[in-house]
Amino acid sequence: MTQRIRGVLAPVLTPFKADLSPDRERFIAHCKWLLSQNCGLAPFGTTSEANSLSIEERSLLLDALIAAGIDLSRVMPGTGCCSITETVKLTAEAVKHGCAGVLMLPPFYYKGVSEEGLYRYFSEVVQRVGDARLKIYLYHIPPVAMVGITTGLVERLLKAYPDTIAGMKDSSGDWNNTKLFLDAFAKTGFDVFVGSESFLLANMRNGGAGTISATANVNPAAVHKLYREWDTADDAAQQQSKLNVVREVFSSRKFPSMIAALKQSIAIYTDDPEWTRVRPPLVELTPEQARTLSEELSAIGFRWRK
Repeated sequence: MTQRIRGVLAPVLTPFKADLSPDRERFIAHCKWLLSQNCGLAPFGTTSEANSLSIEERSLLLDALIAAGIDLSRVMPGTGCCSITETVKLTAEAVKHGCAGVLMLPPFYYKGVSEEGLYRYFSEVVQRVGDARLKIYLYHIPPVAMVGITTGLVERLLKAYPDTIAGMKDSSGDWNNTKLFLDAFAKTGFDVFVGSESFLLANMRNGGAGTISATANVNPAAVHKLYREWDTADDAAQQQSKLNVVREVFSSRKFPSMIAALKQSIAIYTDDPEWTRVRPPLVELTPEQARTLSEELSAIGFRWRK
């Protein structure tokens, strides 16, 4: 059996050109840099503005990764859409190309849906893709999707598709929720990734698999260092604190979104203003906000490690 993907993954930011089409060259360059920092790729996640992209655009960017010779055993694309047919199309492509797994949002438009409804959705996707290589990581992000993944749902899916349901990303922001899933399933080989590196140390200590985190786009080496040393380093708790400080700057409410702040920081550190663009309805930082971000990153001694 091939090795499961673990460690630190970045939901890769999607750079845009002036006409707001995805900028393939910058995207590939960023992906290559992340891989060079021991960071896996989770393109088309929340931070990637995936739900502002068409499925054709996601397919084209995946093709661009393949054409660039990126090692797809280190790639976990987001494929969850509200439409089963679109989810199946993206998921089948990812499996065909040899991606390590797919990160799958639940269908998120209708609220208050039943566990039975979600079970049928994921079940339908598994059956339609119909490929033994498929590895699904369920994506729990209730602050955004408002439709969550429950332990009952995971239990049913694992029973029906033990070789396909590989794990989850928990972006609830609630450690107690993550712990619930770890305690229930980690020993059975169900891989739990936390959606913020703030919980990385706790996750690893409790049998977790790593983190899929927005800030890994700009701070991958430091996040990976803690992943690698969590059980051996005397300063693991200190490393965790430093990661939290960086994350706090980017997630500050004074910026229009974390995505815009992360893109702005890449523009600052690579001296490439093209990176600041986001797709509406998101907006970029104002010049004043960009100055604030730059000052706050300097104040914490943040370094962009090329």
